[in-house]
Amino acid sequence: MSDIKIKRALLSVSDKAGLAELGACLAKHGVELVSTGGTAKALRDAGLAVMDISDLTGFPEMMDGRVKTLHPKVHGGLLAVRDNDEHLAAMATHEIGAIDLVVVNLYPFAATVAKGAEREEIIENIDIGGPSMVRSAAKNHASVAIVTDPTDYAELIDAMEAGEGATGLAFRIRLAAKAYAHTAAYDAAIANWFAWDDAFTHPLGAEALQGTPFPATMPIGLTHSETLRYGENPHQMAALYTGPALGEGALTGAQQLQGKELSYNNYNDADAALELVSEFRDGPPTVVIVKHANPCGVASGDTLLEAYQAALACDSVSAFGGIIAVNRPLDAETAEAMAAIFTEVVAAPGASDEAKAIFAKKKNLRLLITGQLPDPAREGFMIKTIAGGMLVQSRDNGRLTQDQLRTVTKRAPTTQELTDCLFAWTVAKHVKSNAIVYAKDNATAGIGAGQMNRLESARIAAWKAKDAAEKAGWAEPRTIGSAVASDAFFPFADGLLAAVEAGATAVIQPGGSIRDDEVIAAADEARLAMIFTGMRHFRH
Repeated sequence: MSDIKIKRALLSVSDKAGLAELGACLAKHGVELVSTGGTAKALRDAGLAVMDISDLTGFPEMMDGRVKTLHPKVHGGLLAVRDNDEHLAAMATHEIGAIDLVVVNLYPFAATVAKGAEREEIIENIDIGGPSMVRSAAKNHASVAIVTDPTDYAELIDAMEAGEGATGLAFRIRLAAKAYAHTAAYDAAIANWFAWDDAFTHPLGAEALQGTPFPATMPIGLTHSETLRYGENPHQMAALYTGPALGEGALTGAQQLQGKELSYNNYNDADAALELVSEFRDGPPTVVIVKHANPCGVASGDTLLEAYQAALACDSVSAFGGIIAVNRPLDAETAEAMAAIFTEVVAAPGASDEAKAIFAKKKNLRLLITGQLPDPAREGFMIKTIAGGMLVQSRDNGRLTQDQLRTVTKRAPTTQELTDCLFAWTVAKHVKSNAIVYAKDNATAGIGAGQMNRLESARIAAWKAKDAAEKAGWAEPRTIGSAVASDAFFPFADGLLAAVEAGATAVIQPGGSIRDDEVIAAADEARLAMIFTGMRHFRH
């Protein structure tokens, strides 16, 4: 028979939300409540009769609560097959009563790590008895219902009301599947903490503990956050998952104030915009405009409005239908300017009431309030699937220091050229390879992205700058007197000469080509100032 009447329930939860209401429903249907510690107290405070787990097992809770549910009278009551005569005989011999429902949510391990707790507190928040009960109940779902998520209490109550205190097999199977996913994600979070967080902060160090920053097995426990309308294209399915293995994100934690749900491409582009604008989070007001995961305009200014106008001027055509991220709370003037063209998403740390009201008139524009921007120097890993595997690498959080910069030409850069070089370099880090970025006066002048050779990227960026000048009515493109950044070395002098032709006067690049001498000679002949960084920023 698939319907099982609940006669005894074991409840042990760290999250007490909805507990009293669930307990009242169980009591109404004559269910005996067995519970532990704080959960038992919460049920009693709600006026419900509860049996302590120690009365069920005949053993007290001990070792600071580490041992309380690990007992045959608990797991025998969960695992016994109800139509197996041998199991029933063992239950009778050892006075083990059946448990028909388990309600458990586990110690808040991930939350404890996230708040920056000390190692000892983190270890104490590794749940042992909880996952054991969950797995036992889920294995015996033919007879036992297992609930691990308070959001499922309402469905359980409805099921019991409809079944006069009983649950159906299909419902129990769904709960069991969810329970195993829950314990898998929980164990994955613990395993990843040991492999990465603890390994790198432990006094012994990662190399001593495991010999490598990459563990032999990498479990990834993710939680479904949202089903998206479709993927990159309408014929593809897509969803958003989050989890401790991926770290905290300004985007996934953002508050969406208006507009339809974000699409797969919206998430991808908004993430690219936020990652780039976070490079300027401690700098002057800065605006980033992204299209198809590449920046098409970036600028800093005295005000957010000035920065937006300069960023838009870099490529106003590509900005149409783009994604904007800013490093300051939005004001009304800037919002008014942004609302003048079609924009998919605007992400900001905050927004004034006036700015919100302006955007509210644009029903298709999504406004995301992120709070703090992510730390561009944060540690973490990036994961990419390939056929039959996954590529894992550390984040590109490389930062330049002054002593890393090496002037290799006869002429050193001026103070302004150096400023423009570093601005262009910061942007180039977030442009798809091969990347070429011209910048002048804290604004991009032209961006060339994703070409198969660097020369074409340099030419495209220069062409875009000319086009922008024509549209704006400027006498000359902003590449005249600009600095140019290349995300990797110039393999030949031709890409550099294209930058010279565009009007650049300073260059920043990693260096390291077998033809560096040839490229340096070409720069000297053109009276360019050129800096080598010794650091590459490929982005594929």
